Amino acid sequence: MLEGNQNIKHYTISIFIPHAACPYECVFCNQKKISDQLKSPSLDEIKNIINNHLKTLPNTNANIEIGFFGGSFTAITLLEQEKYLKLAYEYLIDGKVKGIRISTRPDFINKRIISLLKKYGVSTVELGAQSLDEEVLANSGRGHKIEDVINASELIKKSGMKLGLQMMLGLPNDTLEKAKQTAFHIINLQADCTRIYPTLVIKDTVLEKLYYQNKYKPLSIEEAVEWTKEVYNIFLSSNTKVIRIGLHPSEGLTSGDSLIAGPFHPSFKELVLTKIWMDSFLELMIEHNSNKITIFVADDQLNYAIGYNSANKNEFLKKYSYVLFKTDNKLKGFNYYVNYN
Repeated sequence: MLEGNQNIKHYTISIFIPHAACPYECVFCNQKKISDQLKSPSLDEIKNIINNHLKTLPNTNANIEIGFFGGSFTAITLLEQEKYLKLAYEYLIDGKVKGIRISTRPDFINKRIISLLKKYGVSTVELGAQSLDEEVLANSGRGHKIEDVINASELIKKSGMKLGLQMMLGLPNDTLEKAKQTAFHIINLQADCTRIYPTLVIKDTVLEKLYYQNKYKPLSIEEAVEWTKEVYNIFLSSNTKVIRIGLHPSEGLTSGDSLIAGPFHPSFKELVLTKIWMDSFLELMIEHNSNKITIFVADDQLNYAIGYNSANKNEFLKKYSYVLFKTDNKLKGFNYYVNYN
């Protein structure tokens, strides 16, 4: 049976701060959209976003935080950073939120920036590491090296803030083994959380050109699920919490307007966890005297255990005439037990 991290009610009020002046051209990034079509929100707009979200969120002890996402938060001017952070800090001081989170590049972290983030109560810094393989970083146009990720991670950890390290699967020259090694590096850097994103070919990117030139082949959906499963299992063995699997199904992705190719699925996380559960159920597929089985799982794992489109349940029905999944609130993560009737 697999052990999983206990899920905690967590809400992030996301504020998008585009970094139009990014000096790099990552192969997967639609730089034209970031620089030409999006503008940074005003303070009044940010207040409205936060206030409207707070009205809809439960008035409990849930972990509510404000998150500044986008190009690279710490790459904008210090004056702009302080302007946004000061506003978020007011909600933190008033007790309306419990944390502030920002995402940025590893090479835009230094002691001065760390001091500013600490001054305004930032609790988590997420770095877009994407890979911890030099060849993959170079071929992806990241513009930074592994050393930058290491140095930035150390500064963040020493400051007392939580560290997030995001990774992408299937970038140019990536392999499953390299992806697994990146996961181990993330754990060694003592990251508190991570996000796993299979690489997609998005319109108006370098990757799109490489794709049409037959110089880049994205992962299939089956490969992406398998790679993500392997990486996710590595994180399960540590205290590194996986807070996101796959890109959010935005309108551009679901309509196909932005997506050129790649392993996009609106329920990608469910596909991955379905596969993880099926792997853990293999021992139940051996011969057994009973033809009826009841499987007990944690409340928040019920749908994944049954499987996407009931995939796992259907597999059981090939062996058992009666299959029932039930919840037990004493169970956590991927633990389960069975009754044979």
